[in-house]
Amino acid sequence: MHTVAVLALSEVIPFDLSTPVEVFTHARLPDGRPGYQIRVCAETPEVDAGAFVLHAPWGLEGLGHADTVIVPGIANPAAPLAPAVRMALRRAAATGTRIASICTGTFPLAATGLLAGLRATTHWAAAGQLAAAYPDIDVDPRVLYVDNGQILTSAGAAAGLDMCLHMIRRDYGSA
Repeated sequence: MHTVAVLALSEVIPFDLSTPVEVFTHARLPDGRPGYQIRVCAETPEVDAGAFVLHAPWGLEGLGHADTVIVPGIANPAAPLAPAVRMALRRAAATGTRIASICTGTFPLAATGLLAGLRATTHWAAAGQLAAAYPDIDVDPRVLYVDNGQILTSAGAAAGLDMCLHMIRRDYGSA
């Protein structure tokens, strides 16, 4: 079974977090078995999600045992990335873990350096900010998602849904 870790950062956008949780939870193999195990991970046990506080059952160690890590959007894309989160994402990438971002989740992913030299996207309203902050990233605001192989990024929340379906298709085929 494929393990997907969804990283809940401070000020996570709830819709961006729930999209991969729902999409991967409902993916079934042809024999009816689930195709994915989902883990919501965070640096701290409780995460500010705007209108509510989210309890994350897994810490950052959950990223190290995942086949895929997804970084949902955050309300403040300019927020600094905690060193422990940066290290956990870089460690996961170094072991070959697939890493994807949804919407403004591209900003924390960019802060790790993992997008340097790659094509990426984010929400169209934040694309200029991403390009200005990270000139070493080829920002493309005209696409729904970008698949660089190991690293994927999506535009807004609905595009994140398309990207998640794309990853399921990569993992198990169209059926």
